[in-house]
Amino acid sequence: MKLFKSLKKHSFFWLIKLFLKRLVGRELWLKRELKLETVILGEWEFSLECLNENGIVYSLGVGDSIEFDLEIIKHSNAFVFAFDPTPYAMKWIEQQSTPERLKFYPWAVSGKDGEFIMAQRVNHKGNKSQVMWAELLPNEYSDEVISVPSYTISSIMRKLDHHKIDLMKVDVEGTEYEIINHLLENKIWPKQLLIEFHHRFKSKDKAMTQTAIEELQKVGYKIFSISETGREIGFINLNV
Repeated sequence: MKLFKSLKKHSFFWLIKLFLKRLVGRELWLKRELKLETVILGEWEFSLECLNENGIVYSLGVGDSIEFDLEIIKHSNAFVFAFDPTPYAMKWIEQQSTPERLKFYPWAVSGKDGEFIMAQRVNHKGNKSQVMWAELLPNEYSDEVISVPSYTISSIMRKLDHHKIDLMKVDVEGTEYEIINHLLENKIWPKQLLIEFHHRFKSKDKAMTQTAIEELQKVGYKIFSISETGREIGFINLNV
């Protein structure tokens, strides 16, 4: 066990693991289409191109960390708008000292406005996560659910009087697919999109991720970043 934990600290471990997952069909064969100067923060990688003190950044999914949001502000002084409706995140953020340029909203983001039913994530051992919650689908059951307000990106932009988004980070436990569809249907093109894809979930599949990526590429997005796990993908649209 100690050897395994030690190996995980090395990049070659993740390269081999991703290669094997791709080989057996669990992950997509993707490659970077652009090489940019970037800032790397854990699984996320972002470019400072066209990101400055007037920048608008949407951070979808907070959980128990605003490290990404603080790094964005540190490097660009942009305005960051973070969204997370889960009980843990709301309680946790109240206990943090946040800069003026970081604003938090207890809203879910999805493909439609209305109420959003969520349940705690359950791991393969049957243990519930205190931090991570996901949409409860009609064919799923949980003995404990919450109903939270949910808005589309276009509705949020109207509420906050925003006319553009320079960077959007999307870590929303499987709801990314309907968010991407909404962006495409409404011709909303953030300059950068950083998305964690959850095709490993039972209710999702790899084909959904492949389709989402291809649709983004059709409107001008190019891949500039792929995380060690192969699930966090960075896109940039140089035509925006």
